[in-house]
Amino acid sequence: MEVLKFTTKIDESGCLNLCIPTQLADAEVNVVIVMTPVTSSEKSQFKYDFSDLVGQLTWKGDAVAMQRNFRDEW
Repeated sequence: MEVLKFTTKIDESGCLNLCIPTQLADAEVNVVIVMTPVTSSEKSQFKYDFSDLVGQLTWKGDAVAMQRNFRDEW
């Protein structure tokens, strides 16, 4: 099995033409094509800032005992 990944262009008529040299000769093969639009590098490098959601819970007491109490209520 061979996995190929490359970026190419679709022509103005909407056709994708592929000419891919392989190491296989005169063989029947299965081909899977996954197409995703290429985005600008600026969008792909953007990472959400979670700093406004970061925090720490201060818990006083036995957390396991409290969990068992909640579970017993069900």
